[in-house]
Amino acid sequence: MKINDVLKKDLMIMDLKARTKESAIDEMVKRLVDEGAVSDFDTFKEGIMAREAQTSTGLGDGIAMPHSKNKAVKEPAVLFAKSSSGVNYNALDGQPVEIFFMIAAPEGGNDLHLEVLASLSRRLVDADVVQALKTTQTPEDVQTIFDESQEEEKVTEAQAHEEGKKFVVAVTACPTGIAHTYMAEDSLKKKAAEMGVEIRVETNGTDGAKNKLTEEEIRRADGVIVAADKKVDMARFNGKPLVQRPVSDGIKKAEELITKASTGNAPVFDSGESYSSERSSETDEGGSVWQSVYKDLMNGISHMLPFVVGGGILLAVSFLFESLLGSDSVFFTSLNSIGGSAFQFLIPILAGYIAYSIADRPGLLPGMAGGLLAVNSNAGFLGGLVAGFVAGYVMNWIKKMLRNVPKTFEGLKAILLYPVLGLLVVGLLMFFLIGPFFAVINNAMLDFLNNLGTGNAVVLGAVLGGMMAVDMGGPVNKAAYAFSIGIFTDTGEGALMAAVMVGGMIPPLAIAISTVLFKSKFTDLERQSGLSNFVLGASFITEGAIPFAAADPLRVIGSSILGAAVGGGLTQLWNVSIPAPHGGLFVVGIGENPLLFIVALLIGSIITAVVMGLWKPRVEDTQKNVTASDMN
Repeated sequence: MKINDVLKKDLMIMDLKARTKESAIDEMVKRLVDEGAVSDFDTFKEGIMAREAQTSTGLGDGIAMPHSKNKAVKEPAVLFAKSSSGVNYNALDGQPVEIFFMIAAPEGGNDLHLEVLASLSRRLVDADVVQALKTTQTPEDVQTIFDESQEEEKVTEAQAHEEGKKFVVAVTACPTGIAHTYMAEDSLKKKAAEMGVEIRVETNGTDGAKNKLTEEEIRRADGVIVAADKKVDMARFNGKPLVQRPVSDGIKKAEELITKASTGNAPVFDSGESYSSERSSETDEGGSVWQSVYKDLMNGISHMLPFVVGGGILLAVSFLFESLLGSDSVFFTSLNSIGGSAFQFLIPILAGYIAYSIADRPGLLPGMAGGLLAVNSNAGFLGGLVAGFVAGYVMNWIKKMLRNVPKTFEGLKAILLYPVLGLLVVGLLMFFLIGPFFAVINNAMLDFLNNLGTGNAVVLGAVLGGMMAVDMGGPVNKAAYAFSIGIFTDTGEGALMAAVMVGGMIPPLAIAISTVLFKSKFTDLERQSGLSNFVLGASFITEGAIPFAAADPLRVIGSSILGAAVGGGLTQLWNVSIPAPHGGLFVVGIGENPLLFIVALLIGSIITAVVMGLWKPRVEDTQKNVTASDMN
């Protein structure tokens, strides 16, 4: 897109008269109205001022970019204005503004204002462009500056292609956004540097999308990598060769992903009308139907997790106050009520965001309502899980049934037909079929757990603990964690949480111990990284073990499963219980038999550390074998 397509000469004010922020906005909006780009002064100004109320569009360095996507806009337009004396615009750096770009985008403009903002911003970081704009005298000069800037960019891109340097864009995302997301980012960047491939990586972590890919970067990319276990914005990649894999492949198979994307050896992505509005059973190479189901499940779990952690830890702290001050204590009653209120949302949030992942926004209402009905019918965690998937697929079916409604009713689909029909169908299914069925299963499962003998409890604890170490944050790990959360939610019993927590803490702690005890078995970099695993393990962040598992999967994962299973089984043998779903050593003190929890953790960690250390070859021997192999 060329900036000058919307930066028109008759919309330029080369000598802005205003001296205050609002008068400057009035002067620019009036020019847009006078030239026919905007139909109503008040409506468009209201949109501009609403955006300014969020944060000033005075970017600093004498530049401001007020903008609005507004129903009063007749056609996309960018107004350029220059003030010789500067305007007090409340800019972010507190300095007067000399150059203005007022962007007007119509409501149906497909985020044109954001595209123009991005394109302008990239050029305004060039000090030469900014200086030229501040000294320019005519509208023709302004357009020339941007024409030359875009031509220079094309030359740079052409030179990069002539040099044979490929360019790939990527998105990494995991359900919790704690470790896998950033490990995949680092792995892709390091491998791309080794391969001589230029790469830009967007991360979807706990704090949302960072380093967001721009339209221009996506346009010029030779291919796209999406290494994600949760829903990401896919429609923007329409028409690009795209490799879609689990986030773990971004860590373990970075070279393969980069090769496929950079050479175009990947399916061309077709978003259809809107990504996720309809589902297909087709999958990318390396993917599966299970991977699609797993992403939907992880989307629900990732949105549920803050409620689990926040509510669970406050509940646990309330029990501490109860033991110290009694059940009448205001500290107990207040924290227990606050934490309990968060816990009431767990199953509805889980079901709602599973349905949202499948059917987009229309799935949210029936999914959350189905989850709440699962709670009310005693169908529990399993019933809520099924409610989310049922709601998502029901909504996709409803959307297909309504796709040919007359255009006059098109606007009613999202605000009337989807919510009413979706809620009705899912509600009836939950009330008469799914709820009662899973209530029977849930009650049977709880009876089974309540009647477990010591031996069976130890076996279950060992299985759950071992599962936590199988893929260290992947599907098996999350399945064990989700099962324990379900039991915790339904009964408030924290015995299985103790097994899962120990199982998840052992791999990183054991690696840290092993790097200290068996220094010759690890490289300098591994020993340095191993120290950070003391903190990660203590915090119940299993993902810290992933780089070691990726480098030596058989020895690291095998020994981790052994120690984690022993630790998980010991928690059940010694009747350890942790009334919190997360927190590691920081919440152990509020559980039952906390010292025995620590003993189980140490025993499991030492077993894994010793087995791993004895099993692994010395670094020196490994290097000799590699050298001999190369010579042969």
